[in-house]
Amino acid sequence: MRHHTNLGANWMRKLAGLLSAVVVHALMSQTAVAQDPETALVPLPSVDDFTRGSNGWAFGLGLGVEYESAYEGSDEFEVEVTPAGAVQWRRGDDLVYWAGEALGWRGRRADVWLLEAAVAFEEGREESDSDDGRLDGLGDSDEDLEVVLQTRRALDADWRYWLDVRLVTGGDGSLGLFGVGRRFGARNDGTGHEIAIAAVFHDGDYANRDFGIDAEQSAASGLAETDLSGGFRSIGINYNYRHYLNENWQIFGEAVYERYGSDVQDSPIARNDYEAEVGIGFIYVF
Repeated sequence: MRHHTNLGANWMRKLAGLLSAVVVHALMSQTAVAQDPETALVPLPSVDDFTRGSNGWAFGLGLGVEYESAYEGSDEFEVEVTPAGAVQWRRGDDLVYWAGEALGWRGRRADVWLLEAAVAFEEGREESDSDDGRLDGLGDSDEDLEVVLQTRRALDADWRYWLDVRLVTGGDGSLGLFGVGRRFGARNDGTGHEIAIAAVFHDGDYANRDFGIDAEQSAASGLAETDLSGGFRSIGINYNYRHYLNENWQIFGEAVYERYGSDVQDSPIARNDYEAEVGIGFIYVF
């Protein structure tokens, strides 16, 4: 249900991207043409929208702190500090955004459809991600470019209930997600609470990227050679929270629990039957 990020060089690259975006925002900002004030593209806390219901440029910058699994299937946990926020440009029911290592577009159609397409970098896994040496001999995997396509369908006029379908595909296979969500709160500015349940499926390439062990890796690590086929990956629950503390400051939070299927649990890389994350952060909306 999430993509793991590493501290260090990747953090600095994301921060540099966001700081560069400040300059872009300053150079390209224009007078906003007001729509309905304080109305988000869709009123879901998991879909950030800093435009305050207006056409034109918007920008948010902040930091988040996460306590999470060190890598997919890990029984080790780590604290990670990451940049948060995005540069966004909105025109009516369309929004283009640049957030860290992702460039994407979102569009609302017929008030009940949210369509999204993005290109993003997926962080690779390194042997050093395990402080206990659980990944020794498996080698490092490179960062990969992925395409993310997503559709959400509201089941009522105010997005109180919705369905979610997502496809992630790249050089290392494909992953699909099918979920249902429930929004809490009465505001339409993207704040409030949200909870979602999703089932995740992957193909063989994607499964083996995270949990497979080839003959060379098996010889170097001492772990049993493992070749996974595609199919059911996990079922998970995701909680999101977003709230304006005042006119400019937002607080946001997220908690994720993902329970792996039996095929993934059988991999020697999966030291836990689950993956978990909890995080909190603050964003200043300019």
